Amino acid sequence: MSKLHLVFGGRVADPRTLDFNDLDAIEFVGVFPDYPTAEKAWRAAAQRTVDDAEMKFVVVHLHRLMEPSLTAPPAA
Repeated sequence: MSKLHLVFGGRVADPRTLDFNDLDAIEFVGVFPDYPTAEKAWRAAAQRTVDDAEMKFVVVHLHRLMEPSLTAPPAA
């Protein structure tokens, strides 16, 4: 199974949060088959907008959303 990762970003109200201002203006960088590839895309997008403090890009672990039981901690 691929461990899919989504990279996207946009303008945030506060750079310390994930409160995106305009969901219609979200920039989708792409979906990637593994974390190293997603991280490379994230770094490129973040570097491209490094001078804009209101822009933030994130990596979402889609595989964790699709199959949460695979990443859940073992029951005590």
